[in-house]
Amino acid sequence: MTMAAPSTTKGSQGPALGQKDFYLILYNALCCIGWAYILALGIPSFISSVASATSSGESIVEALKTAGRQVYAATPASAGWAPESTPSLANVLFYVQSAAILEIVHAAIGFVRSPVFVTTLQVGSRIVALHMITNSPNAQSQWGAALMIFSWALVEVPRYLFYVTAIVTGDATKKTPFPLFWLRYSLFAVLYPTGISGELSVFISASKCNTFLSLLGEKNKSIMYWYAMVFPIIYAPGALPMILNMASNRKNAFKKRFAKPPPPPRGLVWPVTETKPNGEEVRSSTPVAKEILAAAISAVNPELAEKVRKEKKWRFGYVKHLVAMVESQCKSPEDALKVANAGLNKAYSLFQFISKDGSKTTTFAGAMSAKNDTTFCTGFIKGELTSPKVRKLEVGYKGKSISGSELKEQVKKWVDYGTIEPSAGEAICNCVDNPEWLDLSDKHFVLLGAGSAMGPFEVLMSLGANVIAIDLDRPQIWKRLINRAKNSSGSITFPMTKEQSSCKNEDDMFASSGCNLFTETPIIRDWLVDLYPGKSFTVGSYAYLNGALHVQVSLAMDAICRDLCDRRKGTSLAYLCTPTDLHLIPKEAHDAALTNYKEFSKKPFCMLMKLLGGKKFLRKNVRNPVSGVGGDFYYVNGISVAQGPNYAMAKRMQHWRAIIARSKGCTVSSNIAPSTSTASVTQNRTFAWAYEGMPYFKPYEIFAPETSNSVMSAILFNDLNNPTSVANPNIPLANPNQLFSYGGFHGGTWRCAYEIDSIGESSVLLYFSRVAAPYALAIGGLGLAVGAKLLGF
Repeated sequence: MTMAAPSTTKGSQGPALGQKDFYLILYNALCCIGWAYILALGIPSFISSVASATSSGESIVEALKTAGRQVYAATPASAGWAPESTPSLANVLFYVQSAAILEIVHAAIGFVRSPVFVTTLQVGSRIVALHMITNSPNAQSQWGAALMIFSWALVEVPRYLFYVTAIVTGDATKKTPFPLFWLRYSLFAVLYPTGISGELSVFISASKCNTFLSLLGEKNKSIMYWYAMVFPIIYAPGALPMILNMASNRKNAFKKRFAKPPPPPRGLVWPVTETKPNGEEVRSSTPVAKEILAAAISAVNPELAEKVRKEKKWRFGYVKHLVAMVESQCKSPEDALKVANAGLNKAYSLFQFISKDGSKTTTFAGAMSAKNDTTFCTGFIKGELTSPKVRKLEVGYKGKSISGSELKEQVKKWVDYGTIEPSAGEAICNCVDNPEWLDLSDKHFVLLGAGSAMGPFEVLMSLGANVIAIDLDRPQIWKRLINRAKNSSGSITFPMTKEQSSCKNEDDMFASSGCNLFTETPIIRDWLVDLYPGKSFTVGSYAYLNGALHVQVSLAMDAICRDLCDRRKGTSLAYLCTPTDLHLIPKEAHDAALTNYKEFSKKPFCMLMKLLGGKKFLRKNVRNPVSGVGGDFYYVNGISVAQGPNYAMAKRMQHWRAIIARSKGCTVSSNIAPSTSTASVTQNRTFAWAYEGMPYFKPYEIFAPETSNSVMSAILFNDLNNPTSVANPNIPLANPNQLFSYGGFHGGTWRCAYEIDSIGESSVLLYFSRVAAPYALAIGGLGLAVGAKLLGF
């Protein structure tokens, strides 16, 4: 690996620098000077050696090799300097590269945001290469040493200088000089491959060097040999992901650098948490999310709430507080509801709502209770197809559509393997056995985020449902939704900014359709409250956005769900829960996870990963039950820290609303959907690679969107029609959070041996080992053939 982890400062906001900032400036500046000194010695020495070799009659290629062999030994004299009192290249290289060990310390103590594990791997590989070249005359005197040294130096000079300017300016993305920014995120394309090649040459040369092999004595040469040779083996699968990761980082950095300034805050926004000296308002999600969670927990345990408020490393420390909250909710049904109500009430009081012209700011609670003078017009399109005479549940799975007995057989396989819960399998089979449930001609579904990849829009249209679609006011969205509705036996109703009859053509209608859940939340609520009087609505919350926006859109959807439940009789709610969350689970799932753990913990691969990763890799997916009113409650920690606290908060708000609404008599369908290979997920290469390797860990299976959409829709239809479903508020539960224990199509998360957040690295490694296997076999076969030839066979 050729470069240490990024040393980006944490929280530097302008010229007001603290002691930590001055220290980091000094550290980065000294490292930059050190690497610049290496270039200042190495380049003139290299050029001088090339000139001398060519004048002696060597070809240019041979001259370059000769010069490369002499770079490590460069001195001020060989560079044409005087006097000879300044240190040699080898001495400076040793100290400046050894100083990079401090970058691991910086990451560990929170001086920089770099992940400790990744930083340790990257810096560690450099230190190993440094150790070998320092102690191996063979490694020092081969051309690859120059390739490694120059690659390192050419990367590090602009990198450290970039960090200095980032700290001084307070903005690594937009305020650093563009040439420096470009070098920081572009040089890797050339210098990563050359640096890796140089390091490999050092490892291999050291493995053949008697001086190096004898460091531990003549009897231990084999130890030093394998010490040198293990790194080329590690580099083979690790180099490509590292380069691709840097390419992704470059893309994201340039995207942020040239992103347009965000529009002024309007509608539902995070509250102001800080005002800078220049008057700029900062709306940080961290203190607000902490206060919401603290308020929720404080309703039942003020002591735990204070721990939330005092948490300093929220980004990576939030999980334990969510666990504490869920455990507190298990104590009694009353406590579960107290937590939910307190959390949502706090969110409504903290979040702000800014008028469209920016003249008025109120709390979100105040905005939702205020009277609105504006409203939407109503658009309506009836499908052009006739209703099917025969209805059946069809699920797209692995390239084909399955139904009837074939579908039930596949469901049984999923249940038996542990990929889904028996209650989920039963719900799907109920839909197969009750095709009348699929007659949706008299059903009305409100889809908040109708165009979502995980939403049921396509399934509902194919079954002739009446969909009330809420999505952004973007013509391309409405062109797709409306054209799909036309090609169905169902209908679509949607908000418009003008009368449908006044639209000049379809393009005008598309441009006049849609709304904004952030800026028009109260108006959307009012429009839905008055729409189709007497009809029962099933309101599904399917909108998704990244980061802090996800919390905002979840709160906007919550306000609509809350008020529709209160103002429209017969309203039911529908949610898709993520498997990467905290859920109460059946004891059978807990026991299955324990059985799988006993099996997988004995596998050599798992033992190796556990040894390498300690507590980070392959954590046991089994926790002790929590005792409360109604018995013992088992739960699974499926939270993925990488998704962040905002994602967890957005999904938790939906949990809170689900149990509150059910306690008030609403039917609530809230089931766990599986990990699904949607475009928004697989565009992240790391997630895509992990998805490919996860099925190694029984009973994981990653599903395509068409499968997830169909099966989750089937479970929804069961919840709406089956009086014995836990979605029915009349079905007693020992604890409100047991609502999420049933209908889980979790893809294996609940019954896997290991927590989902601890198998990512192992899954990626499994994927690349599988990809590399054919090449390894080919190289091995070639090696055998060459060996046989040399041996005379």
